[in-house]
Amino acid sequence: MIPAIQHRIDRFRQQQRVRAGSLIMSVFGDAVLPRGGRIWLGSLIRLLEPLGLNERLVRTSVFRLSKEQWLQADTHGRRAEYVLTDSGRLRFEEASRHIYSSHAPIWDRRWRLILVVGELDTRQRERLRQALQWQGFGNLGSDCFVHPSTQLEAAFDTLVADGLGDMLDCLLPLLAADARITLTASDADLVARAWNLDRLAESYAAFVSDYLPVLAELRRDRTIRPAPEEAFLLRVLMIHDYRRLLLRDPELPEVLLPPEWPGQSARMVCRELYRRLAEPSEQHLDGHMQLADGSVPERLDDGCQRFPSDDPLASISL
Repeated sequence: MIPAIQHRIDRFRQQQRVRAGSLIMSVFGDAVLPRGGRIWLGSLIRLLEPLGLNERLVRTSVFRLSKEQWLQADTHGRRAEYVLTDSGRLRFEEASRHIYSSHAPIWDRRWRLILVVGELDTRQRERLRQALQWQGFGNLGSDCFVHPSTQLEAAFDTLVADGLGDMLDCLLPLLAADARITLTASDADLVARAWNLDRLAESYAAFVSDYLPVLAELRRDRTIRPAPEEAFLLRVLMIHDYRRLLLRDPELPEVLLPPEWPGQSARMVCRELYRRLAEPSEQHLDGHMQLADGSVPERLDDGCQRFPSDDPLASISL
């Protein structure tokens, strides 16, 4: 195994606590969805075993994801296939537009606001705050949440999928344009209040530190090719880490970001490394991903062009 890849996989295996459910959802979004969206449970167990996830942990995690309405079972005799629910698929299709984009969305200079206008108790407010934070919203006090570019309808669909549908009649979605009145606070002041960009920057820098050594090693010697299994395992970990970062990232326009924002380097590292891992990792899926009847699902057009080649960040020096 390529040393830099082995190091990243070993570090993951050594974690004391693995959020297996979240990792499984990353596998569904990145590997299972483009091949029809379903997989035999036994096949999923075997694919994840090299990462240190044992059969019991995978089965328990899949059961919980089913209870949370992310996945649903489709039994075939004594075997069960799992497929994303409609709400789970909707959430992943929305996430994919961000994960596999070559650049951040263009800002229309309008802020998306969600206002709490009804009565919510302390526990409900905390659940709402956490759910919106994972969608990239910043908060201005306890009654106002803000985002620069999300689709508000999709944000509310996600709240429903998160089990917060009973709160919708307490929330008011708004689009707010910048009035540009002299001597008032600026967009930059709003950003500083709503988000902790220092913490997010540290997370992006850590991502680059984890995956740039692998990319550098592959660039140094073009004769080196990852083996199918190691390519798949690294692809899973990388997309999982990147997805979790983007969930917390409001994808602010460049004009509102600090200089030398590490999110741009992280996007480029993920894009370039993903391209090198794609072919061998798909070979691994061809040999090891199965449906309940033992057949191998073919890769389909999932409607998402992953990391388009016309990437304006490609010229950025790492």
